[in-house]
Amino acid sequence: MTEKNDSAKHIKKAKQDPLHGITLEKILTELVTDLGWEELGLAIRIKCFNENPSIKSSLTFLRRTEWARGKVERMYIWHQRQKKKKLIKPTSDKP
Repeated sequence: MTEKNDSAKHIKKAKQDPLHGITLEKILTELVTDLGWEELGLAIRIKCFNENPSIKSSLTFLRRTEWARGKVERMYIWHQRQKKKKLIKPTSDKP
């Protein structure tokens, strides 16, 4: 019986977590696509966003630096909410 309860708690927690199932690479790629490196670097002042930025080098840094990853994750959550409110429009040409 406790196995069912644990499973139900896990599912409920996963539904409440806006980042559940989303990789750091997807988060960063979407932010860069929608905002660009320059705007991302202004919003989150991290050297890897402002000096010769790349997805690979940024992922390496973010995976090793929890405070920076937290800032990127919070920025992503904020960005997703703004897109839902239609206050900002993504710059990509995707439909």
